[in-house]
Amino acid sequence: MSTLRSLVPVRGSPVERPAPSAGYLRGEPGMGVSLAMPRPVLRDRADNIRAAWPQVNARADDALINNGWIAGCVEQVVALMIGSELRLSYKPDCSAFGWDAKQTRAFASRVEGRFRIYGSQPREVDAHGRYTLGQLQAAVVRQWFGTGEVPAEIDWLPRAGCETGTKVRLIPSHWLSQKTDPLTNLYQGVRSGLRDPEPVSYLFETRDPMGFCREVEKRARDGFGRPKIVHVFDGVGNQVRGITPLAPALKIVRQFDQLADATLTAAMIHAIFAATIESDYPTEQVLQALQGEGERDELAGAFNAFLNQTADWHKNVNIDLGRHGKIAHLLMGEKLKLHGSEHPNATYEAFANFLLREIASCLGVMFEDLTGDYRGATYSSIRMGIAKKWPLMEYRRRVIPGRFTQALFEAWLEEEIDAGRIEIPGGIDAFVANRTSLCKADWKGPPKPQADDAKAAKAHQTWFEMGVMSREQICNDLGADHEEVIRQRVDEEMLENELRAEAGLPPIEPRSRMIGHNGGPAIADEDDDQRDEAA
Repeated sequence: MSTLRSLVPVRGSPVERPAPSAGYLRGEPGMGVSLAMPRPVLRDRADNIRAAWPQVNARADDALINNGWIAGCVEQVVALMIGSELRLSYKPDCSAFGWDAKQTRAFASRVEGRFRIYGSQPREVDAHGRYTLGQLQAAVVRQWFGTGEVPAEIDWLPRAGCETGTKVRLIPSHWLSQKTDPLTNLYQGVRSGLRDPEPVSYLFETRDPMGFCREVEKRARDGFGRPKIVHVFDGVGNQVRGITPLAPALKIVRQFDQLADATLTAAMIHAIFAATIESDYPTEQVLQALQGEGERDELAGAFNAFLNQTADWHKNVNIDLGRHGKIAHLLMGEKLKLHGSEHPNATYEAFANFLLREIASCLGVMFEDLTGDYRGATYSSIRMGIAKKWPLMEYRRRVIPGRFTQALFEAWLEEEIDAGRIEIPGGIDAFVANRTSLCKADWKGPPKPQADDAKAAKAHQTWFEMGVMSREQICNDLGADHEEVIRQRVDEEMLENELRAEAGLPPIEPRSRMIGHNGGPAIADEDDDQRDEAA
């Protein structure tokens, strides 16, 4: 005990030493007010989102509308993530039906073909009859950047001239209610089950035809598991609503706008007052005019008379150039001095780029993608930047537009099997019993950008020859489906041979014989060259 007491300072002693301590944020209480760190409250992310959702998403939506940097970057992200449309790569597990690989591929090919037709017709896929599936996917990405979530309704709307009744309707995020009632498991418009925490319904605040607000609650799925409301967002555990990914950068966006506005204002002020006149006014009279009150009146009268004469001089000698300005003939002793604008200054670009880099990091893109400024960039730096950012792009593609499209695909496939347009053993009952296995699919988008296609092709060839990369992996890097590529190659060779036969030309060699044992192109025989020349 005596040892512990010796470590504690005694008040009133000549020397007071602080007791030793360890931990995070050491020294914070002693900081000044300007350097003190903020003291946030640690709570659930769901509570943070609930408190800040309206204000944060309103600011993010405003930035998407009025900030050219962010609006252009989001459109570029849409192009990289969606392209023209996410393509279905159907991978069902049909082992429950006793099908072999060939039967499964034939079934998958038929489903992919019919879904491609369905998604290309706005009246088939869109409840409003305006957008194709690719346009709906792009709208999902834009809405997610603005509000961090995308609710959508999958409805049954039979329509004249359409084969299918399955339609999807995108719902504005702010229609989803902000109400919370713990007694009924309602939290921020999402109602969960009493025992199963899965969402069972969603509360929307819509407007009736008269313009009055009314509440409508819609089920998440029907009794057979068919999706009716799709709520797409990304976040952490115990989170029921999404928030814009721009939330961490909203302060930086405001700072950039303020910097640009202040710089422009300063430049305009300098442009307005860009010309001044240096004049040798009588210094002695000016100083005398600043003397006592008795002498000031007399001298001020003389000084004012001098100014009036100067003004009369300029009125009589100016040359008017209309809207382009005027040229004044100056009085003796006056000189015209022009001033250049000092804004933006030398530090403006560096600081502006610093802010833009943080915004680009929050958006998940490279600085060059946001600004289009490739000064100082090299092949290695661009390639490394793409390699680091592309996994995030693929992840967002899967969990945002991919999840939305997957729910629509499940509802569409259920209708196709129920209507008999696509047949499986056991019909609709077998589909409901094996829904998860029959709905397994991947969604392919544009390939990863390449800084140099020739170098990328050489790298693929090297990895293939080393045996560490397959042709299917190469197709995945190029954004193509391996099976579809093979089918296209076979169809192309068959069609070309048919056309050559009709023209009386000999058939071409199969592509498999034209490829060497290491995957590279084989050297053609002299006989083949001579036969082609003779033909």
